[in-house]
Amino acid sequence: MARLAAIGLACALLAGCAHTNPVAEAPPAVAMPAAWTQGGNGGEPEWPDKHWWKRFGSAELAQLMDQGQVSNLELAAALARVRQAEAQARIAGVALLPTVDFYGNGNRDLPIGNGSANTSASAVLQVSYEVDFWGKNKARVASAAASLKANRYDRQTVALTVTSGIVWTYLQVLSLHDRLAIARAHVANAEHVLVLVEAQKRAGSASPLDLARQRSAVAGQKSSIPDLLQQQREAQSALAILLGQAPQTFTLGDHGLDSIVLPDVSPGLPSELLSRRPDIGRAEANLAAANANVAVARAALFPSIRLTGAMGAQSSALLSLLNAPNVLANVSSSLMTPIFDGGRLKRERDLAIAREQELVQVYRATVIAALSEVDIVLGQIRSLDEQRRLKTIEMQETRLAFDLSEIRYKVGAEDLMTVLDTQRALSDVQNELGILKLKRLQATVSLYKALGGGWQDEAPAPAG
Repeated sequence: MARLAAIGLACALLAGCAHTNPVAEAPPAVAMPAAWTQGGNGGEPEWPDKHWWKRFGSAELAQLMDQGQVSNLELAAALARVRQAEAQARIAGVALLPTVDFYGNGNRDLPIGNGSANTSASAVLQVSYEVDFWGKNKARVASAAASLKANRYDRQTVALTVTSGIVWTYLQVLSLHDRLAIARAHVANAEHVLVLVEAQKRAGSASPLDLARQRSAVAGQKSSIPDLLQQQREAQSALAILLGQAPQTFTLGDHGLDSIVLPDVSPGLPSELLSRRPDIGRAEANLAAANANVAVARAALFPSIRLTGAMGAQSSALLSLLNAPNVLANVSSSLMTPIFDGGRLKRERDLAIAREQELVQVYRATVIAALSEVDIVLGQIRSLDEQRRLKTIEMQETRLAFDLSEIRYKVGAEDLMTVLDTQRALSDVQNELGILKLKRLQATVSLYKALGGGWQDEAPAPAG
């Protein structure tokens, strides 16, 4: 037992000589602009919070988001990947600890002829430990921990994509509700004009051509409704899938985009984006894992030292198994170093270095793409706001033109073609304005996503 204690002490001392965890290199510097090219809304910087979708002011949307975060299948798969990475991190940590094995066997010989039976038994308790002089095992642990961190960031990216998709698709469903309402209103207007034309035809002031044209206009207005209904069903089905629900059992309230508030979002400073986007965090974690893998590959070029201690007992008499004369102890050490492997270890080191160099560029590309994405969305918002302002003026004037043409047609001061032209123009501009409203709301969703949403680095440290 004293020898085993000496073995344990030697292991502890040698472990103290081993290298500490490899120091992770800082991610490469990327030149960050001082401000966004397109600017914000002029307010104070206000990053999205964890529940950014509540800024749209819809209780129904908030309920759908709660359901999606629990039931979405992509999120469930991402969580399973995080658990796999946690298990890998624990497996990697085992290499830093000694291994203890127990072997035991018993044997009883029964003679066929004369003689007495012979009973023997043996037991061995073996402790082995690899001295991590070159930090190889600790580098593996660091690599596994960085990979776990990358998986957690990846799950945050999936969560951001899913939540943005739910809001995006929900807004699309509501927009189609509005477009259907507009289409039905135009059908009603066309049918109202048709009644006037039929009355004038009976009075002899309208020709059969006028009547045919208006009936054609009514049929044309009605023909757009089935396609809009199909688009609404498809969008609602896509939303149900995002919520992890069968489309056949999914329904929404009967309302449009009027129930949605258009929130203002300030983009903050570009430099803060590095700590807000989970995809940037994932690229940085992957780079840290690659850096640790380089340390593993370099350490593999050096000898491995293993200490082994064993204590056992053997006896031909089972009852005297643990008597002192039968107790054996053994202490050994081994050193293994590669002599000739055809350059495999050096090539593996070169491969790890090249992989690290690749991920340096991936990290830089991810940061630059994130900066570009925010600036593009800010430009879209500014452009859409101006388009909506001008389209609103156009709609007001087009509605006035339609109302005046209908009045003039009633008194015979205008022909039917003018009424049809103004009616068609009003239908088009109302649809275009509705689409612009949807695009503006979806651009806000895109800005939330480009800014990293409400993501925060709250991932706990991996369990040992």
